[in-house]
Amino acid sequence: MGIFGALTTSVAGLRAQSYALENISGNIANSQTTAFKRIDTSFIDLIPQTGVTNQLAGSVATASRETNTVSGDIQNASVATYMAISGDGFFVVQKPANVADNTPVFNGVDNYTRRGDFTLDKNGYLVNGAGYYLEGIPIDPTTGNPTGSNPQVLKFGSDFLPAQPTTTVSYRANLASYPLTSKHDKSVPGSELLTVADFTVDPTVAGAGTVIGSDSQNFIAESIAGGATTAYDISGSPVSLQFRWAKTDSATLGAGHTDTWNLFYQVDPNATGTDVAWQNVGTNFTFAANGQMSPAVASVTLSSPTVNGIALGNITMNFGASGLTQFADTNGNAQVNDVHQDGFPAGSLQTVAVGDDGRVVGSYSNGRNIDLAQIVIATFNGANFLKRVDGGAFEMTDQSGPAIFGKGGTIKGSSLEGSNSDIADEFTKLIVTQQAYSANTKVITTANQMAQDLLNVLR
Repeated sequence: MGIFGALTTSVAGLRAQSYALENISGNIANSQTTAFKRIDTSFIDLIPQTGVTNQLAGSVATASRETNTVSGDIQNASVATYMAISGDGFFVVQKPANVADNTPVFNGVDNYTRRGDFTLDKNGYLVNGAGYYLEGIPIDPTTGNPTGSNPQVLKFGSDFLPAQPTTTVSYRANLASYPLTSKHDKSVPGSELLTVADFTVDPTVAGAGTVIGSDSQNFIAESIAGGATTAYDISGSPVSLQFRWAKTDSATLGAGHTDTWNLFYQVDPNATGTDVAWQNVGTNFTFAANGQMSPAVASVTLSSPTVNGIALGNITMNFGASGLTQFADTNGNAQVNDVHQDGFPAGSLQTVAVGDDGRVVGSYSNGRNIDLAQIVIATFNGANFLKRVDGGAFEMTDQSGPAIFGKGGTIKGSSLEGSNSDIADEFTKLIVTQQAYSANTKVITTANQMAQDLLNVLR
């Protein structure tokens, strides 16, 4: 190779170290950039074709070594729509091709990023700090299942969530084996029971028992409160659904008697005269000596009740196999452990948040939290061959292969991934690169001196 070969090799070394310095400077500059992936420098030796016994070290070339699969540290964030990926994969995003009437217009080209600092903009899109719009799969609010398999740009509007009428009431309670009604007298057997003779209309008639307005006071005195819940009609109008329990028979009265209860719901709190005030659900709830229902009544149906003038549809009350019990209770009341229903009024979207399951959850003004979308994670067989673009995003290439869905890591809500560039490591590389650059300049100086000496010999 000779003296002049040494000069050209040293120049190549200077170029290689300059290239490494450029990567190091970029890594240091982006040490605080969200989800930045550093670029390392790979040095490649170039060997000239010589004989086996006369091989030379040759020259040098450089190439970038990607770290797209190396994660940065994940830290908690206070913004509910921030997210990070724990493990492999990228968020699927798009960048608008242009803007028309203050609304972004997309060209359908997907990009991929791990930058998860997404926030909701005025148009209802989730946009990260680099201007990329998040994609995902919308969720059917009725079924809770994704509506497809292909990700699309997510947009959350301000439309109202339609009202849902009450169709089911879940109810769990323990009925005191001896109810302390207003008329009970422990010295008088059966005084704790509802006495039909005290009523103008028999309230215990199976399937048709009612308490009329003129009998309301007697009914309240001979029954115990059973809790309440707010039910909704088809338009979302609320109504208080009040329950009371009345014990109609007791095993303590001797042979032929069984602990039996009737459940009532309030029809009209202002009923007078012959107006219906309370409605019997039409089922006898009987209990064995061990306090369990016998036979078990898993559910009953309230047939299109009208409560306080508001017409409701059929409502199923679910008790479960052992949701109702009759154990001793010194308080002598109905201990309601759970009573809730499935209806709700209409509501508008207030905020959105991202859960650890990767679902975007909308919080509505009616108190409902509804899953709105499922965020997808894309992986690649050749993730380090993705093409970098501005803003911490990547484009697919032939070498990276197409995006693969369903194999990535997990999403952590209210979190952000930091840069994988370590300043201390980059400073160490900087020192080594500086020394190598200086050494190459020394080789040039030495080769030049040798060439000068040769010229002096020829004179």
